[in-house]
Amino acid sequence: MFSFSGGWPAYVPVAKRRLQAEKKIKALSKKGQVVSPIKLDGKTIAKTFWGKAWCNNLERYNDYENRLPRGRTYVRNGFVIDLQITKGQVKAMVIGSHVYHSSISIQKVSLKRWKSLVESCTGQIGSMLELVQGKFSKSVMEFMTHEATGLFPDPKEISLDCSCPDGAYLCKHLAAVLYGVGARLDQSPELLFALRHVDHQDLITAVSTMPVLKKGRRSKKTIQESGLSDVFGIEIEK
Repeated sequence: MFSFSGGWPAYVPVAKRRLQAEKKIKALSKKGQVVSPIKLDGKTIAKTFWGKAWCNNLERYNDYENRLPRGRTYVRNGFVIDLQITKGQVKAMVIGSHVYHSSISIQKVSLKRWKSLVESCTGQIGSMLELVQGKFSKSVMEFMTHEATGLFPDPKEISLDCSCPDGAYLCKHLAAVLYGVGARLDQSPELLFALRHVDHQDLITAVSTMPVLKKGRRSKKTIQESGLSDVFGIEIEK
């Protein structure tokens, strides 16, 4: 039901929306639909290197800053009831005054940029475990997260769409989905590479082309997991 002629839905209290979210998830599951809601442990949206890096990148977008706080609130309240990530695409359902369908398309990273990243990281990522856990040198972190040459997309590479009546380019539902991606990367960081249409295995196989190190030469010191937040951590709780 709409509250006035402008077409905006009536306000629904947070507690009621949470209940609606749980009911909708159960109803979809009963119908056989596989849903993947974003459920946080506490208020922290992202805890790992890749999730934090994604959220940190979002917060450098000047065009998004006015809507990001509402998005954080929505994802923390469990309103993103389904989020699916495939190659170059994010599709989600978000509980607001109604259930809204949101979609995000991300352009393929340029071959030139990807080759540059692979070359820059050659020999500095020793295993897939190091890659997915973010346990590598500060220089690799800087290569991967650099705003101009790294792996994360620019706003111009992102297309947004939501079924809600908000005419803004980035509504709160889409903002919640963007943060939801950060939370999902905590669990499956390889999905970031799928979003940019590249194969994360390239960063590992590149090691085989690296010249053998001379005896006594040490590889660059890697950063322990406990120190990642000091080097690249962000506090999302606001």
